[in-house]
Amino acid sequence: MLTLQRSFALLPLTLALGFTSISGHTENTPLTAQASDPQVMGWMQGFPPPKDKLISQPESDFFSFPKLRWTVCHIRELMPTSEVSRGIGAPSTLNYALDKNIDAITFTPTGSTQKMTWRQSLDANYTDGIMVMHHGKVVYERQNGCLNELGNHAAMSMTKSLTGLLAETLVIEGKLNDKALVGTIIPELKNSGFGDATVRQVMDMTTALDYSENYADPNADIWQYSAAASPLPKAKDYTGPNGYFEYLQTVKKKGTHGAEFNYRTINSDALGWIISRTTGKAVDDLLSERIWQKIGAEQSAYMTVDAKGTPFAGGGVSAGLHDMARIGSLMLNKGEINGHRLFPAAVVDSIEAGGDKKVFAKSGYDQLKNGSYKSMWWLFNNPTPIYAARGVHGQTVYVDPAADMVIVRFASYPEASNGKIDPTSLPAYSALANYLIKK
Repeated sequence: MLTLQRSFALLPLTLALGFTSISGHTENTPLTAQASDPQVMGWMQGFPPPKDKLISQPESDFFSFPKLRWTVCHIRELMPTSEVSRGIGAPSTLNYALDKNIDAITFTPTGSTQKMTWRQSLDANYTDGIMVMHHGKVVYERQNGCLNELGNHAAMSMTKSLTGLLAETLVIEGKLNDKALVGTIIPELKNSGFGDATVRQVMDMTTALDYSENYADPNADIWQYSAAASPLPKAKDYTGPNGYFEYLQTVKKKGTHGAEFNYRTINSDALGWIISRTTGKAVDDLLSERIWQKIGAEQSAYMTVDAKGTPFAGGGVSAGLHDMARIGSLMLNKGEINGHRLFPAAVVDSIEAGGDKKVFAKSGYDQLKNGSYKSMWWLFNNPTPIYAARGVHGQTVYVDPAADMVIVRFASYPEASNGKIDPTSLPAYSALANYLIKK
C-alpha cells in the first residue's frame, strides 16, 4: 500500500503514466462498462453525497477503478489547474451527417476468432465519448458515463502530442532549431542528462536518461519525480526539487542519445520548458493563443499545474470531445480549419513522415510493429500514413488521411495500458475506415 504522501505526489503523473490504482488495489474481474457507469455507481450524487459515494481530497484513491470513471471528467475539482482559454469569439459549427449503420459494422479483434460490432467495442473499451468525422462532417457521436456535451475529459498523454505540435510548429517556422543542444537553450539543463541531447531527440523521445519508472522499486526515480511534481504542500522534512523544472535538472545521462526510443514523460516536460524559454510563454498560454482560440472551440480546456504554476506538458490537459475533434480536423487538413491557416502544412508533413522505425522497434511495442514516433505523435504501420495522439486508459485522436477520417475517443478503461485496448480498437478503426471509403 502506498503511503498517503506518496499517493498524493503521484497524482499529476497518473494523467500521463497511467498508474491505474494509486491505492495499490487491483481488480481481477473489473465491473463491466454498464455496471461501473458513474451514474449507476452513484458517485458524488446527493447534497451532500453519502460518505461511501464521495470522491474527494484528502482520500488518495480517486484514480483507482471504478472511481476512475468519475475522476476523468472532474480533474479540476481534485487538483489545481490553469485555463487554456478559448477566447471570446463564437464557436465554429460542426456539420452532422450521422450514419445509423456504423453501430452494426463488424470486425475481428486481434487474437480472436469471434466477430464484434462497433457498438460492442465501445462498451468493451469503457468508452466515455467518441466522435467520428468523415469528409469534414460528424458521422458518429456518442457520449455517456461521466461525459456529456458540457463536460471536459482528461486527455492524459494526448497532451504530449499537443506539446509536440507546438514544438514542431516552432521548428518549421524557424523559431526553434531542432538540431540545437538542449543545454544551449536552457542553461539550467546543461549539466543534466538533457544537456547534450538535441531538441529533436527530446521531441522524438530518443534521449538516453538515467531514469526508472519501475513502480515496484521504492527507490525508483518516478517517486522523486512525482514528489517534485505534486502541487500539494511538501512534507516538512522534504528536501528534494520542487516542480517539474527543478526535477529535470537532477536527471543524469545513461547511454547514447538517439540510439533507441524510450517513452518517458520527463521528455515532454523538458520540451515544455524549451517551448516556454523559446517563446517567452507558458505552454498553456501558447496552446490557447496558437490553437484553442483559433479552432472555434466550444469550451476552454484546462491543464494541471505543479506548485509553481507550471503546466504539466506531458499529461495535464482536459478538454471537450467536440474540441478534440477539431484538433483532429486541424491535423487532417494540415493546419487549416474553418478557412484559416493556423500553421504551415509542413508541420503535419513532418509528423506524417514519422520517426526512425529501427530505433522505435527496440522499444517492444508489440501492437505497433513497424510503427514509429515523431514529435510526440504515434505512427502506425500502414501503406498510407495513419497517426495518433494517445493516452492511457484509452484516449486517442486517430487521423487516417487516406480515409479522410478522424476518430476521437475518451475512455476510462480499468487498466492503463493501451496494449490491452488496441486488439479491439485498432481493428475497429480499420473496419470503419474501409466502410467509409466504400460509401
